[in-house]
Amino acid sequence: MPEETKVPAAVVPTFTLDASHPMASKIDDIATPPKVGDLVEGTIIELVRGRLYVDLPPFGAGIIYGREYLNAADVLRKTNPGDSITAKVVDPAGLDGYIELSLKEARQAAIWGEAEQAILAQTTFTVTVEEANKGGLILSWQGIQGFLPASQLSKDHYPRVPEGDKEKIFGELQKLTGQTLQVRIITADAKEGKLIFSERTGEEETEKGSLIDKYQVGDTVEGEVTGAVDFGVFVKLEHGLEGLVHISELDWGLVEDPRTLFKVGDKVRVKVIEIKDGKVSLSIKALKENPWKTAADRYKKGMEVHGVVIKYNKHGALASIEEGVAGLVHISEFESPATLRDALELGKTYPFTITLFEPKDQRMTLAYAGATKAKK
Repeated sequence: MPEETKVPAAVVPTFTLDASHPMASKIDDIATPPKVGDLVEGTIIELVRGRLYVDLPPFGAGIIYGREYLNAADVLRKTNPGDSITAKVVDPAGLDGYIELSLKEARQAAIWGEAEQAILAQTTFTVTVEEANKGGLILSWQGIQGFLPASQLSKDHYPRVPEGDKEKIFGELQKLTGQTLQVRIITADAKEGKLIFSERTGEEETEKGSLIDKYQVGDTVEGEVTGAVDFGVFVKLEHGLEGLVHISELDWGLVEDPRTLFKVGDKVRVKVIEIKDGKVSLSIKALKENPWKTAADRYKKGMEVHGVVIKYNKHGALASIEEGVAGLVHISEFESPATLRDALELGKTYPFTITLFEPKDQRMTLAYAGATKAKK
């Protein structure tokens, strides 16, 4: 475009009018000059030598050039004088007084606007998981990278790992890499570049909250086992709501593997012991009498008893003298861990003497009655 045909950027003077002035009511109708970040719409005047000129009445003309032109070159090749175009203001007083514009940033702004609308409409999108980290999943939508926290995964994909083990959670999340998920946007912050997704639908969240409100700590209900894992059992209380019976709440006796006690489909009675952060914790053993409460009627310090060795640990071996009542046989009684294991085999019954008995604290220690034999 020849120099003499260029349209300089308009400059709007600032002034004030008394409220009684006849033009005072027209002040609100005066257009405000565009600022950095504003989206403006104009008509293409001309494209010449890597520069696109846009008519932006009443403020003058805009220009897309340099890096911004190269970023949008594929789109600009398809445009013609007279076409309407929407762009983002990069510099209100740019090259030679033109308003400097960006087509790429306008597209980004439009996408963030779409994201905000999607939040209001609770629109669902199909996206592919690109990668995982210890907190959740990385996804992309409309060219913008976003994050799906593990806590926002559906119950089908939520990593069920014992006591929040971060490494195991990460391992489960990695399995989702490359899979497609149905998600909705729950946070869209253009300034921070923050896009957060959830796999849970708004209806599910509302429904789950309503279902949880029906229960209180102390309630006893019947449910159905939906899954048995290393750290416990998941129980469906009703459609859309399930709770966890942690391995420590399955029985008063030692439970090594929940799968040996329960299988999917089993009907069980459970007690609600905690409701927190949208999660329901359950107990099965709470519905059974604690054997330690009456153990003092049957045992006392110094008594000789027979017990079954049920587990080894770094302190020695655990021996059960009845279901739910077990004591520690300390490693110090033996020359080495190997000697202890040779003397006390898992699953076998041996004679012991009770050396410490505190039923209120559910504590007991045992001395192996054949210790001298074990040391040979």
